[in-house]
Amino acid sequence: MTETPDNQELVARLNSETAKIGWHELQKHYALGNVLAVAEDGDLIQVAIALHQDNSAQIQQWLDEKVVLEVGDQQALAWYESNATVWALVIPPFILVQAVSS
Repeated sequence: MTETPDNQELVARLNSETAKIGWHELQKHYALGNVLAVAEDGDLIQVAIALHQDNSAQIQQWLDEKVVLEVGDQQALAWYESNATVWALVIPPFILVQAVSS
């Protein structure tokens, strides 16, 4: 991604909108199918930018590479049972989540 003033502002805005949240608080959104996970080695902000810019080719590549994925029932249950905290960022209609690194 080329760094332009607009991109820098978008990155700064998205960083400021990213927060840790308990998985329990995301249950409604998960039930509606609106939660996407970003792999631990993925870049949450870059995924958010691609969604924001409707870059379907990049998103599809990340889906194929399992950098971006739907949260499966087993993962959701594990996060629920451990009351996990995740990084979250809203890019309507989705909420992007990423496990908090230990």
